[in-house]
Amino acid sequence: MTFDVEKLKKIKEEEKRWEETTVKKFLEKAPERKEKFMTDDGFEIKRIYTPADLGENWDYLEKLGFPGEYPFTRGVYATMYRGRIWTMRQYAGYATAEESNKRYKYLLSQGQTGLSVAFDLPTQLGYDSDHPLAEGEVGKVGVAIDSLWDMRILFDGIPLDKVSTSMTINATAANLLAMYILVAEEQGVPQEKLRGTVQNDILKEYIARGTYIFPPQPSMRLTTDIIMYCAENVPKWNPISISGYHIREAGANAVQEVAFTLADGIEYVKAVIERGMDVDKFAPRLSFFFAAHNNFLEEIAKFRAARRLWAYIMKEWFNAKNPRSMMLRFHTQTAGSTLTAQQPENNIIRVAIQALAAVLGGTQSLHTNSYDEALSLPTEKSVRIALRTQQIIAYESGVVDTVDPLGGAYYIEWLTDHIFEEALKYIEKIQKMGGMMRAIERGYVQKEIAEAAYKYQKEIEEGKRIIVGVNKFVTDEPIEVEILKVDPSIRDKQIERLKKLRSERDNKKVEEALDKLRNAAEKEDENLMPYIIEAHRHLATLQEVTDVLREIWGEYRAPLIF
Repeated sequence: MTFDVEKLKKIKEEEKRWEETTVKKFLEKAPERKEKFMTDDGFEIKRIYTPADLGENWDYLEKLGFPGEYPFTRGVYATMYRGRIWTMRQYAGYATAEESNKRYKYLLSQGQTGLSVAFDLPTQLGYDSDHPLAEGEVGKVGVAIDSLWDMRILFDGIPLDKVSTSMTINATAANLLAMYILVAEEQGVPQEKLRGTVQNDILKEYIARGTYIFPPQPSMRLTTDIIMYCAENVPKWNPISISGYHIREAGANAVQEVAFTLADGIEYVKAVIERGMDVDKFAPRLSFFFAAHNNFLEEIAKFRAARRLWAYIMKEWFNAKNPRSMMLRFHTQTAGSTLTAQQPENNIIRVAIQALAAVLGGTQSLHTNSYDEALSLPTEKSVRIALRTQQIIAYESGVVDTVDPLGGAYYIEWLTDHIFEEALKYIEKIQKMGGMMRAIERGYVQKEIAEAAYKYQKEIEEGKRIIVGVNKFVTDEPIEVEILKVDPSIRDKQIERLKKLRSERDNKKVEEALDKLRNAAEKEDENLMPYIIEAHRHLATLQEVTDVLREIWGEYRAPLIF
C-alpha cells in the first residue's frame, strides 16, 4: 500500500494554503519562539507532518508490516504487552553479597519480575577485594564478588529456575557467568533451564566506558567464546547485551546511539561466523540495551528504527533465514545522565517520561532510575518509587492495550525513517573503514561522541537547551534527600572471607585447573568457558582466573587520541 500521487499533491497544496492563510494570521497575534526546532542530531523539525512528508513511495507493508513479523518495526512479538508485560528489572547491587541479596528479595517482594546485578569496579576489572587497587572501591558501585562463595550468598534463597537474571559485566563476564552456572547447578538447575543475560559487550568499553582489561583481539575471543558456549549449552540465555546505553551516556545523540550499537553488533556477528558457527545458530539469542532520554517522540522513533534496521542488516547482509535472528530484543534503562542533583524530585517526572517512551517504543525489559541517583546509590524508598513508575504505566495508563499505538502517526513515521537512514549512513561509513574495531582504533567513534557531547553541553550553558532546576526555574534551597552510604569496613569482611577460602579449598586442584586454562588460552581455537567454569568449581578466585589471562594476553592501555 503506497500513497496516491494525486492525493499527496493535493495535501501539499493544502498545506501551503494553510501556511499562507491560517498560520500567517495566527502568527500575527501569537508568534512562535524564534529558535529552530531540531532533532538531537541536528535536523530541523517542521511545524506539522502529513502523508506528503513520507513520500509517494512510502509503503506500509515494507516500512511497518505487522508486529512479530519482518521488518519488526511495530514490535518483535505479535501481541506485545497484551500477552505479557515487559520484565521489570531494577538494576541493583552494592556492598556485600549479603546486603545485595536482601535488596533483591525486597524488590521481588514488591513486584519486580527479573533481577539485574550491578558489580563493583574491582569485580569489573578482575581484582579481588584484597588487591591494593581495590582499596576504596569495594562494594561502592555494585556488589563485590571474589569467588563462588560470594555468588552462592548473592542468590541464596532465590531459585534460579524461576527468575531471569541480567548481569552487567563485560571484561570478566566469563567468570561471573561461570559462577552463576555453578550456583544453579548446586540448586539442581541445569544450564539449559537458565534464563537471563550477561552484558559481555567489550567493544563499547573501548568506546565509552573503560572497564576493559585485555587488548581488543583477545577480548573479542572471550566475548565470542561466551556466545558460542551459550548457543551450545545455555540455549535460553542471552550471551551478550549489545549496549547503546553507555554510548548514549557518554554523549552520543539518538542516531549515533543506534548506529554505533548496531555497528558493534555487526562486528560480533562477523566474529562468530568467522569461527565457523552458522548465523541462525546464535543470532536468535543476541540482545540489545538502549537508553531512554527526555525527547519523548524521538526516543520512541529511535527504538522503532533500531528494530527495523537490525532486521534489515541480518536479512540482507548476513542472509539470516530464521526470523528470530532478525529480531532486535532490547532492554531499556532510563537515562542516568539526565538526572540532576538540583531539585532531585524532578527526576521522578523525567524517569516517568523516559519509561513511557521505552514502553511505547516496544522494550522487552526496563529499569527505571531512582530519583536520588545523581547523589548516591538509591535507597529502598527511591527504588520502590522507580518500580511503581513502571507498574503504573503497565496497569493504569492504557498504553499496553494495543500494539504500537503511535504507529502511523506522520511525525513518528517520518522520524523513524530519518533515524533509520541516518544511522545506516554511519554504519556504512564504519564498514568502509574496515569495521567497528578499526573505527575504534582510529578514534573515529570516540571523536563523534565527544563532539555530540560538547554540542549538547554548550547548548545547556548557553541556555538554548533548558534543564529545569539547573539553568531555568532554579531555586536556592538545600537538598534534603536521604543518602545511602556504603560502610567501608565491608572490604575487611571480603578480605577475611578470601583468607578463609584460600585456607579451606584444595589449592592443588585450583592450580591444576588454572594450568589447564593457561594451556587452552595459549591456543587460538579453544573455547575457554569450560576451563573457566572448572577453575571456579574448585574455588579459584576472580583475580586468579583473570591473572592467568593477563599473563598471556597482557593489559590494554588506550592510546591518546587527539
